[in-house]
Amino acid sequence: MSVFGGMSKGERNRIKIRVRTAMGSQAQLQGRYLGGRPPYGYRIADAGPHPNPSKAAAGQRIHKLEPDPAAAPVVQRIFRLYVEGMSYSAIAAQLTREACPSAHDATRNPHRKKTAWQQGAVRAILLNPRYTGHEVWNKQRKEEHLLDVDDVTLGHRTHMTHNPPEEWIHSIEPAHEAIISPDLFDAARIVRTQRARNQGRQERAGKRGGRPYALRGRVRCSLCGRKMQPATIRSRVYYRCEFKEEEAALYPDLTHPRTVYLREDIVCQALDQWIARAFAPDRLSATIEALTHASAAASTAEPQTQSLCPRGKLTADDTGVVAQGRLGHRDLFQPTPTTGWAPSSVPGNLQHSAPIASSGLGTLSHGRRSASPSPEADTNRACSTTARA
Repeated sequence: MSVFGGMSKGERNRIKIRVRTAMGSQAQLQGRYLGGRPPYGYRIADAGPHPNPSKAAAGQRIHKLEPDPAAAPVVQRIFRLYVEGMSYSAIAAQLTREACPSAHDATRNPHRKKTAWQQGAVRAILLNPRYTGHEVWNKQRKEEHLLDVDDVTLGHRTHMTHNPPEEWIHSIEPAHEAIISPDLFDAARIVRTQRARNQGRQERAGKRGGRPYALRGRVRCSLCGRKMQPATIRSRVYYRCEFKEEEAALYPDLTHPRTVYLREDIVCQALDQWIARAFAPDRLSATIEALTHASAAASTAEPQTQSLCPRGKLTADDTGVVAQGRLGHRDLFQPTPTTGWAPSSVPGNLQHSAPIASSGLGTLSHGRRSASPSPEADTNRACSTTARA
């Protein structure tokens, strides 16, 4: 079976190479539209019968891109505004204020809202060379990662990864009608390069800072459901949720303050107290049993999960913080509210707080140990070791 499996995998790789090579040639030499969601400003049009006689006999046809009369002028305007000096966020805010639809073709863009523009969408339009009339392929690729390197029978997970621009395949001749001229596209690229140089950096993904945030990526605003971002203000760590104009347009009926702040030490104090009660000596056996059951259930649902810790939910309100555990035994832990914190301790106009939700208590407790060691953390580690044994 190992020999047959290796041969099958080799044949699969050869087929994949042949298919990708043929698709690259079609895109480069023929300017063939190879499917996928059309970029904003274009729509799919019929381009005649399929060049393969057998497929043409079966009724298959090929397609091409053509400008959308409603969305193409928006793309032209985005390029002009950017070249004139406006930033991504400024362009997005102006289009949102003017109620310009960001998802004109809703059936092909279900991931986008119709009422608000995001600066990421504006940037993606400015970086897309297909608006010059040339077909571009191989902008992304699929990567397969094993769920468990020690047990390949569990299968793999497929991730979409962006290829560097030098690996993109451009058609030699124009393949469809252009929305903008190559000169305007080059001007936008020059402006983008100059702005990055003036800021003293090249455009790249942000890097995680060196400051430890115990609840990074674990706190969500229950009003809008987004993750709250950590920030240090006057030597105190806060988690904030900024509700900008774009978000306000996405949720017109949502009552949300301009900025919501939550202090980390208030949440961590309640969390430490809850962990201390959960791993108290008189509850150690029940906690180990609950951890074991939670780990077995998680392993059955998600084979890649290796943590033995439960999932939890953390809630905060204007009067204090409540820690509540979800281990399958609802009466295992009794939540206790902590004392409230005075609004005067918040800098400036930071007078708002909102309910938050936190998932993955196992990772959260690990972050607490690495950020601020405590006696409860030692008890937690001892309990985890006993559960694994």
